[in-house]
Amino acid sequence: MTYTKIFNYRIAALLFSGLLLVISTVACSNSGSEKGSSSNSAATEVHDDDHGKEASVATLTSEQIQAVGVTIGKLEQKSLTATLSATGYLKVPNSNKAIITSMFGGIIQTLNVEVGTMVRKGQVVATIAHPQLIQLQEEYLTLNNRITFAEREQQRQKELYEGNVGALKNLQGAETELASLRVRRASVQQQIRLMGIDPKTVSNENLLSEVKVVSPITGKISAVYGKIGTYTDVASPVAEVVDNSSLHLDLNVFEKDLSLLKVGQLVNFTVTNNPQRTYTAKVSSISSSFANDSKTVPVHCTVSGDKSGLIDGTNVTGAVSLTNVLSLAVPSEAIVDEEGKSYIFLVRNNLSASTTHSDGDMHDDKPVNKERAVSDKHEKKTTVSGSANNGGAISFERVEVVRGVSQVGYTAITPIPEIPADAIIATRGAFFINAQISGEGGHAH
Repeated sequence: MTYTKIFNYRIAALLFSGLLLVISTVACSNSGSEKGSSSNSAATEVHDDDHGKEASVATLTSEQIQAVGVTIGKLEQKSLTATLSATGYLKVPNSNKAIITSMFGGIIQTLNVEVGTMVRKGQVVATIAHPQLIQLQEEYLTLNNRITFAEREQQRQKELYEGNVGALKNLQGAETELASLRVRRASVQQQIRLMGIDPKTVSNENLLSEVKVVSPITGKISAVYGKIGTYTDVASPVAEVVDNSSLHLDLNVFEKDLSLLKVGQLVNFTVTNNPQRTYTAKVSSISSSFANDSKTVPVHCTVSGDKSGLIDGTNVTGAVSLTNVLSLAVPSEAIVDEEGKSYIFLVRNNLSASTTHSDGDMHDDKPVNKERAVSDKHEKKTTVSGSANNGGAISFERVEVVRGVSQVGYTAITPIPEIPADAIIATRGAFFINAQISGEGGHAH
């Protein structure tokens, strides 16, 4: 082998080694670039420890938290007015309902009312005609004449007996006849009054052929049964009248909830045909027996205020205001609803909530109702600090809760899974966090 060939081989070896060095350098550079890009990425992570379940945790960077205004705070115990929901119906006591009937049978001549007509007690609703009405008045006038004759006969027999001319038996017979006629006249007189006729007005020239049917109470006509030209008697009602002034509410309450109720509690209720309007009532009495075969107990409530639009028998939904109770509560804006469920967001990192004032000093965390992210530099805002390992990012876990009563910006909750009493939650920005978990603003792994 010549020196020329050896030299060529060495040159080729050097070139090949250089090429390998360049390739290795480029590869290392790309790898480092990818790692740097990965470590500097500010993308939101949405993950779950169990890939077989729907993602329920979102990790937000500090930049996102500041941009959206997410704030955190602790769960609180709030004294909120609890309510007990129950269904029921409106009812008018039987003492405030009346069936309008005629005391005598006859043909309906006039009908002066229809459903919804307001009537007063004693107002004429209909008139009825029957030959028997005239016969009763005729008998009354005849009895008056017979009693006049019997009184004279009794007086004559008395004078004869006192003058020892007449017998005692005749006097006693005259007195008995007079007493019998007076009893009969009193009976007929009452029957005429029931017809709505004043007996003093009955005369030979004033025999009435029609009887007036009047309303026994003041109220509204709820039903009309009679028709002009039809026959009616005592057993056949002409109309029905209802007095809604004593309308009350009957709620069906389960046995387990009876201990929460007492007389005087306020009830807000709505009717099925007008759910936008709220009416009020007060618990007046609680039944001591079950309603029919159900496991509910009727709770009677007196309706107060305006009763317009309320009808006997209408189904209602009521909420009984209970005494103030201490319950777990969060700001109402800390709860989001999705697909019929309610959620709050629990902080999973090793975080502490602190309040930063505009002067930069750190203070202990205040109650949640005072934690707000505000732009005014003179007002305080809530900030969060994470562990040193997560670079300021915060993980929020979605936890299902059941909503309770809402008052003054707070809502009582009952967590479905048990959570610590001192748990830290997102008090603002819940909607944005939920969007990340739902895939609308983040990326699922």
